[in-house]
Parts: sequence; structure tokens; C-alpha cells
Amino acid sequence: MTTSVAVTGLGVAAPNGLGLEDFWAATLAGKSGIGPLSRFDASRYPARLAGEITGFTAEDHVPGRLMPQTDRVTRLSLAVADWALADAGIDPAAVPAFDMGVITASSAGGFEFSQGELKSLWGKGSQYVSAYQSFAWFYAVNTGQISIRHGMKGPSGVVVTDQAGGLDAVAHARRQIRRGTPVVLAGAVDATLCPWGLVGLHTSGRLSTADEPSTAYLPFDERASGHVPGEGGALLVLEPTEAARARGARVYGEISGCAATFDGREPGLRRAVELALTDAGLDAGDVDVVFADAAADPELDRAEAEALVDVFGAYGVPVTAPKTMTGRLYAGAASLDLAAAFLALADGLVPPTVHTEPADRHGLDLVLSQPRPADLRTALVLARGHGGFNSAMVVRAAER
Repeated sequence: MTTSVAVTGLGVAAPNGLGLEDFWAATLAGKSGIGPLSRFDASRYPARLAGEITGFTAEDHVPGRLMPQTDRVTRLSLAVADWALADAGIDPAAVPAFDMGVITASSAGGFEFSQGELKSLWGKGSQYVSAYQSFAWFYAVNTGQISIRHGMKGPSGVVVTDQAGGLDAVAHARRQIRRGTPVVLAGAVDATLCPWGLVGLHTSGRLSTADEPSTAYLPFDERASGHVPGEGGALLVLEPTEAARARGARVYGEISGCAATFDGREPGLRRAVELALTDAGLDAGDVDVVFADAAADPELDRAEAEALVDVFGAYGVPVTAPKTMTGRLYAGAASLDLAAAFLALADGLVPPTVHTEPADRHGLDLVLSQPRPADLRTALVLARGHGGFNSAMVVRAAER
């Protein structure tokens, strides 16, 4: 019998809310965290807006000795990991070390650390650290720091599939649970809002250059002209459902199906959706809401809309893109959508998509402005990474 995998803990850091409760309240209220970049002078950059996290004090979560060895992405990740474990009611000190694993995703986090190393290199008497070394180190640093902090010696890894990474990390964690690991912390937090990082993000050609936050990120809109970058994400605690219930844990829901394809052509995303539904043993009619990738690129929006219409029919299922309130968080985006999906299932509310006026030609039932009450049992979360990564995940509500 295949092991059912439950989510028992959620940790969130987002531009519109720090912590699970603040994020969800802000999301249901349609509160946006997008605004002018404030961490550095971005006036000379084409894109000057971002979804920045405010109110985060790293010293409250990171020991002083680690501050010189980390940058914002690791500090945020350590805090979010603490929150997810606490939410799950798990004390890592009480769990055997090899019974806990950590699997995260990385897209571009670590630019800030690399920038600091190069700045030091150009300064006085600093030890040389190449950009390659610092990038390679940071791909693993979040997982490593989290596992060291909590004594987690079980399966660990870092998935690198750009903005699809948040889903792919959770999918890999689900496999590890089914192979016998009792607890896995999975998902992603990303942070690239530094001078060097923003230069790298511009190379995609997909950043919005609008200066008005309410018109900068408009997926599925005729005015769509790119996305706004952001920082943050979510980490989830996964356990076998039977074991979670046996210890009396609150269960947000289950990871029922997942699939990934690598195909930048039209069928890639649709195929990922179909495979994820098959993995979950469900039909299209069983899906109550879709959390869209929402690229805000005219061609990518068209491709996603066509995939959804092919599977569900025109206006066949409610679609939402709460990331319009945060910007696209790169590896952290999809895991934040997963957290939002579980909260939506629990409350029976589809969160809104703000500012967008969807084009009729897309045929999408996009939830706008206000949360929509609904009987929600099953959600589909989509994510795409640059170059052809497509991921889809089906999640189901906890038994009531």
C-alpha cells in the first residue's frame, strides 16, 4: 500500500506578511507587499519595484557567530524552518537524528553573499573566494544550516529547477517519506534583492519596468508586461499521515499527486497537470481550485491558459494567483502557493488575484479582488522555471 503523506507544519515569510497568520490575513484582505525597492538605490535599474519582506530582524533568529557566514536568504530560511517545526509541534531534539531530513530548492539565492565576497576581494587583505565557489556553497547552505541547527541527519538535498523548485523539493520529500523517513522539512525560501542579484534577474528579459505597483504585475491581463521580483517563500513539514494522526498532530492536508516535465513547448505544462492528476488518482472534475504560475508574460500566460482550458474547459475551474501581492519569489514562489493552498482548503476561501483585469480570450475563471467562498477539497498548484521546467502538484484537504 502506498504511504499517504501529510503536511503538518507551515512556515512562511512573504512580502505581505511575516509568519503564517499575518501572511494569510494579508492575502485574504488583498494586501500587496509590492513597492519601490528600499534595500539599496535601484534608481538606475530598468526594474525598480519588488516584493520586499519588512519587519524581519535576523538577530532574533540567527546566532551572532553565523551572521558573517550567511546572507538574507539563509537567515530567512532558518527562521521559517523554526516556524514550520513549531507549527507541526515537533521538537527536533526529541526525534532521532536520522529520522529527519531537509530538502530545499534554490533559484538565485546566494547572490548577496557572493557580491560581498567579491567586494571584499576588491578591498584590503581579503581571502580570495571565487564567485563559482560561493554559488556552489550557497546552493547547499540553506539545507546544511537547517540540518546542522536541528540535528537532522536524514535524507537531504537541494533541487535546482528555477521557479519550479518549490514544488519539486516537496515532491522529492514525498518520495523520501514513502521510502521510510519519518519527517522531512521541504520547500524553499529565496532572496535575490541585492545589486548583483537584480542585474542577474534582468537578464531573463521578463521583469516589469512599471513604476506603479498596482499596474506592474498583471498576469492574464492584456497589459501584462513582465513580473515583479520578490523574496520569501515557505517550508512545509511532511510526515506519513498515519503517523501524524497517531501522535495527534494537526493535519493541513495531503500531497496527493505530483509530476514534472521538462519541455518548453506547448504540451509541457498540460502534460505535467495530467500526470499529477493520474498520480493522485483523480479526474479534472475533482479539482476545486488552481493556483496558477502566472508569469505575466503574454506568451507564457497564453500557454498556461490554454493548458488549463484543455484540461478543465473554458471557465471550468476557479483560478487564482495570490503572488500578485508578493511578486514572483523564484524558488520560494511555488512553496508559498502550496502553503496558501492548504490554508484555502482549511478555510473554504479562494484567495484573490489583485489588480488584474483578465482577458476574455484566455477563458479563465480568475478570482478577483475578494476571496471567494467555496467547498474546497482539492487544489492544483502550478509552477514553471526558466528554460522549460514544468511542475504540478495536487493537494487534498484533511479529512473532516
